[in-house]
Amino acid sequence: MSSVRVAFRDECERLERVLHGLDEAALDRPTPCPPWRVRDLLAHVSTGAGRLVAMLAEPAPPKPEVSAAAYFGTAKFTPEVDRDRIEGARAAAHACSGVVEAAREFGRAWRSTDAAVAAEPPGRVVRTRHGDAMAVTEFLRTRVVEVAVHGLDLADALDRPPWTTPAAAAVVVDVLTAGRPVPAGLGWDPATVLRKATGRLPTIGAERAALAAAGIRRLAFGR
Repeated sequence: MSSVRVAFRDECERLERVLHGLDEAALDRPTPCPPWRVRDLLAHVSTGAGRLVAMLAEPAPPKPEVSAAAYFGTAKFTPEVDRDRIEGARAAAHACSGVVEAAREFGRAWRSTDAAVAAEPPGRVVRTRHGDAMAVTEFLRTRVVEVAVHGLDLADALDRPPWTTPAAAAVVVDVLTAGRPVPAGLGWDPATVLRKATGRLPTIGAERAALAAAGIRRLAFGR
């Protein structure tokens, strides 16, 4: 749990610093997650970063059933789920008055999650909005994935170099590969693994063959 919390805090702190340096015009830039603009994607990331607070307020399921890697399953990302996600982020972004409020909301969301997690035992189980029973540590790993991968989307939208922290990259690569080592022959750095595994970059035939041989599949990540 400690290493996952460190990764979550590090990545969220890094993104929060970026947000405090934005101007208002940046919020209306298009992102690699159409039809979202930067303001919409930030609202989505804030919602995701704060999601554990409400989950931990609910009764705990008896035992975990799903890992972080299994959480990103194709069946969850139906057109209906994706449509609700898109519209929910747009509605939240519309309620935000500007970049200062966006940064403040994100900071409040992730810090509330960090505090809620700190108050629970490591083996605590939660129920996700998809109905999955997960260990809180495993669900927090999915939050690291969300913040880090969408951080790449935001960096692209803002024309900035990626700011992914080493701690977050390590957690995300482990989730995206289900703990299997990425074939060394591919020569991918962590940022490339993140982009390739989530469809941000295409994979060519030889790369797909190497991943399949290693037992690594591309996850259904949605937006």
